[in-house]
Amino acid sequence: MPRAVERSQSRRDSWLFALCMVLSGVALFAPPRVGAAVAGALRRTALAPFVWLQERAAEGRTSRARYRAMERARDSLAEVARDVPLLAAENTELRQLLGLGRRLGQGFVAAEVLRQTQPTDGRTLLLDAGADRGIRPFDPVIAPAGLIGVVRDVDRHTSIVMTWAHPEFRVSAVTAAGSVAGLVGPTATGEAGRTALEFRAVTYRDTVALGTMLVTSGLGGVYPRGVPVGTVLGVEREQTGWERTYRVRPAASPSAVGHVLILHAAGRPLEATTFLPEVPPRVADSAA
Repeated sequence: MPRAVERSQSRRDSWLFALCMVLSGVALFAPPRVGAAVAGALRRTALAPFVWLQERAAEGRTSRARYRAMERARDSLAEVARDVPLLAAENTELRQLLGLGRRLGQGFVAAEVLRQTQPTDGRTLLLDAGADRGIRPFDPVIAPAGLIGVVRDVDRHTSIVMTWAHPEFRVSAVTAAGSVAGLVGPTATGEAGRTALEFRAVTYRDTVALGTMLVTSGLGGVYPRGVPVGTVLGVEREQTGWERTYRVRPAASPSAVGHVLILHAAGRPLEATTFLPEVPPRVADSAA
């Protein structure tokens, strides 16, 4: 009985092999239209599960590719959105600097603030203008808001600025009306990030009101007269019968500027309107 079953299976395998050979010959020599019809029938019947798996795999690859593309687009948009406020602030600063340069007319060099000269020194700045552009020590450095400091050291292509926060900084100042004169220097708090200014050597009989603007006096031949230094916030300390020292809010912050103007020399006094912000054209037209 087992031998009969084996012979039956052997004959069946032979017939199947012969049938496959015949079908192969027919498929090989049949017209293309018949081959396409047979292939379509196989895909719809016996090969349908494999076709379905292939479609799912293709969809999975496409979905992953789209997801990665969306991630890249999202990251790009996030980076652009993060840079927009910085670009807007820099654009505003450059417009203000151009307006200040136009009002000054001549006698200055525009420079970019590269970085602090030392990572731990927040009282000096490094500029990209040096001796090759005519920069010399003791040239005043200003921003649209007011005084930044003075050039301390000059290299061929760079220069180091001693800002008003430096312990050695001093400038002769006067009230905007010119009634009270004194000396402005940094407070001795020690921490650069919290350094403010003081209006010193003011005689006891002179009183400076809260909110008074202080400008450079022009004495000493370093700073031109009229550069804003700061605003009086109140009395810091006093010596009865001798002098008062006033606390001053600086007009310009060295840590917030990216571009400055270097004045070649003290030169002529500056007009009171030199540091006033320009009115945008639309606002001016509306006011007119």
